[in-house]
Amino acid sequence: MIKPLSAAISAVLLASVMSPAFAQDAATTLDQVIVTGTRTPVAIDKVPGAVTLISPEQVQRTLNLTEDATAVLARMVPGYSESSQAMSNSGETLRGRVALRLFDGVPQGSPLREGSRNGTFTDMGVIGRIEVINGPSAAEGIGGAGGVINYLSKNPDVEGHETTISTRYSSQFKDDSAQSKIGVMHTYKGDAADFLVSGAYIDRGVAYDGDGRRVGLNTSGSLSDSYSKNLFLKGGYNFGEGQMQRIQASYSNFHIGGKHNYKPVEGCRFDPVECPVPSTNTAEKGSIAGSLSEFNDFEQFAVKYTNADFFGGDLSVDAYWADQAMRYVAENGADRQLVKPAPPEAERIWDQSEINSEKKGVRFGYAYGDLFKVEGLRLRAGLDLVEDTAEQRLALTNRLWVPPMKYTSVAPYAQLSWDIGPVTLDAGVRREDGELEIDSYTTVAFRDHTPVQGGKMDYKANMPNFGAIWRINDEWSVFASYSEGFGIANVGIPLRNIQANSPCKAVSCIADLQPLITENKEIGFNWRGAQGQVGASVYRSTSDFGSTMTIDKVTEDFILTRAPVEIEGFELNSAWTFNEHWKATFLYSRIRGQTQYYPGSGMKKEMGILDISPDKVNASVTWTPMDTLNATLGVSKTFSRDLRETFTNPANGDVYENEENTYGYALWDLSVNYDTGRYGQLSLGIENLFDKQYVLTWSQLPGWQNYFSGRGRMVSLSHTFKF
Repeated sequence: MIKPLSAAISAVLLASVMSPAFAQDAATTLDQVIVTGTRTPVAIDKVPGAVTLISPEQVQRTLNLTEDATAVLARMVPGYSESSQAMSNSGETLRGRVALRLFDGVPQGSPLREGSRNGTFTDMGVIGRIEVINGPSAAEGIGGAGGVINYLSKNPDVEGHETTISTRYSSQFKDDSAQSKIGVMHTYKGDAADFLVSGAYIDRGVAYDGDGRRVGLNTSGSLSDSYSKNLFLKGGYNFGEGQMQRIQASYSNFHIGGKHNYKPVEGCRFDPVECPVPSTNTAEKGSIAGSLSEFNDFEQFAVKYTNADFFGGDLSVDAYWADQAMRYVAENGADRQLVKPAPPEAERIWDQSEINSEKKGVRFGYAYGDLFKVEGLRLRAGLDLVEDTAEQRLALTNRLWVPPMKYTSVAPYAQLSWDIGPVTLDAGVRREDGELEIDSYTTVAFRDHTPVQGGKMDYKANMPNFGAIWRINDEWSVFASYSEGFGIANVGIPLRNIQANSPCKAVSCIADLQPLITENKEIGFNWRGAQGQVGASVYRSTSDFGSTMTIDKVTEDFILTRAPVEIEGFELNSAWTFNEHWKATFLYSRIRGQTQYYPGSGMKKEMGILDISPDKVNASVTWTPMDTLNATLGVSKTFSRDLRETFTNPANGDVYENEENTYGYALWDLSVNYDTGRYGQLSLGIENLFDKQYVLTWSQLPGWQNYFSGRGRMVSLSHTFKF
C-alpha cells in the first residue's frame, strides 16, 4: 500500500496496531513489526502515530463467524461503524467519514461516484492482513479524505509447495438459510521464485432475524440469496546481486451476484394510524418482472518492481489497471420513472442503477537513509500518475443518470523523518494536481430532463503533514500529529440532482464539486507492559467545505450537503494476557460531529447516524487450555443516542428541527478452533449467540425502504486441511 505519512494517525499509537499475539510474543519487538503504509517498509515504532494492523489471526476469527468483508473492521477498529451485513456498505464510516478502500494498494470502487459497494470485492480467504489509516490521508490522492483501508493479500510462507482446502457450512436452521463455501489455495516458495493461486465459491441462502423472519433484501445489494466466485493469482521473482531486486504480478477476478429467487417486501415503521404494529422489511419467493440480478464485478491486474539497492536507496514502481461494475436492486421510486409526476403506484416502472468505473495508474517511490550523511535522517519521495473514470446508468431503460466523469492526476510527494535517539520527527507534503472532466448530459424526468453543460475543473492543493513520537522508555510512548487529506465529495449525487429550478446548470459553477480538504489533529499515548497494553488518543477532524449525507423527504433518497464539518473523537484500545491460558481485549470509541443548519448559522447542528456512529465497545476473552484448542467469546455493544435539537434563525425566525433517536444493543459471538493434526483444523463459529432481535443502527433512521433487522443466530462449521 502506498502512503506517505500524510496519512492521519490512528486512534492508538502502538496498542491498536498490534494484535494480542504480538503482545504475548516476547521475541517480537516493535522494530520488527513492519508496515507498508509509508510507501516503503518502516518499523512501526518509528511512525509518529500508526496505522491499525489487523492480523491474520483476527481476520480468521471473524471468518469463523461470517464471510462479511467489513465485519472484521467493525470488531477490530475503534472508529469504524457497525457492519451493514449486506453487499452494500451503506452507513459504514471511519471516524465519521467515508474511507478509501484498497486491495493490495489498488482503489476499489470510485470516489467520483461512491456507490457504497466497495467493501465486497474479493474472497476474504485470500486476505493476509488489513492496514487501516484512521484519519485523512493525502497519500492516494483523491478519496483519502476519510482515511484509507488496505486489504493485503496473503504471501507464501512455507518453503516448497503447500495446498490448503477450506470448506464451510453455515445455517440458521431454516430450509433456505444454508450457506456453503469451498476454497482451494496452492502456494510455492523457492529460493528466488514464489507464487500463490486461489479459487473460492460461496453459495448463500436467505438470512433470518432473531424473530425468525426473513431479513429484507437491501436495496443497495444483499448478501442473502447470492453466490460469489473468486480467482486470485500472484507470483514473484527475486533476482540480481544478493536478490535485491523483485518483480511481482497479481491478478484478481471477483464476482458476487444475486440468485434472483426472492423479491423484497417492504415493512412499515410505527404509526398510530397507518402502522400500529410495525414490521421490518422482509422477502418472499419470486422476482420483479423484467429485473436483472444485482452484482459486483471487480477485476484488477497489478505489477510491482522493487530494488533494495538503487543508488543506495529503495526503489519501488507499481502499475495497475482495475475495472469495476456494480448493479443495484430494482426500485420503482419517483426518480426512476419515465415521466414526471410519477404515475399511480400500480403503473410505476422498475429500474436498476448500475455504476461502472475504470482506473489505471503508475506510482514511483524512493527511500534513502542517512541523507546528507546525517544519522537517522530518511527521505521518502515519489510520484503518482492516476486516471479514474466512472458513470452511472439506469440499466433496464438504458438511461444515463450520472454522466461519464474522468479524473486525471499528477501528484508528487516528499517526506522526511529523523530519528534523534528516542524521538522521531516526521514531516512532508504532497502536491495534488488533478483535473475532473465531465461530459454534457441531460438529467432524468424526475429532475425535469434538464440539460447540463459539461466542462473541466482543476483540483490543485498542497497537503502538508507533520508529527512526532517520543519513546519515553520500553513501556511508554506519546505522539502528536497533524495531517491533511484530499477528496471529491461523491460528485455523482449533485450531478444527477440538478433540475429546472437549479441556479446552476453547468459543471463550471456547481459548488458541490469543489474538493474536500480534511485536516486532522491528534495526540495520544501508548503503554506496553509485560502482560498488557493500553493505548488512547483524542483527535479533531475539520473541513471548511465538508460533506454530509441527508435524506430527501420527497424521494427518500440520499442527498449531499456541503458545509463546514467538525468531528471530534476519543478512542481506546487495550489487550491483557493474564497467563498462558487467558487473554482479553477491550476497545472503546466515542465520536461527535457538528455542521451548519445554513450558511452563517455556526456549528450548531449535530451530525446524525448517516455520518457519525454511536459510541461502541468491543471486548473479547480467549481461553487456550492447550496448544491445539482455543475459544473466544466476544461482545459488540452499540450505545443508544438521542438527538433532539431546535434552532431558530435570529434573522427571520425560521425554525430548524433536528431529531434522531437510535437505540443500542449488544451482540455476542463465540469462536472455537481445534487442530486435529493430520486431519486439519476444525472451527465452530456462532454469530449473535443469544439470537438477539434488533434493527441495524443506520436502518433505524427512516429512508427509502431501509427498515432492516439484523441477522439472528448463525452457526458455522469450517474445516481447513493443508498438505
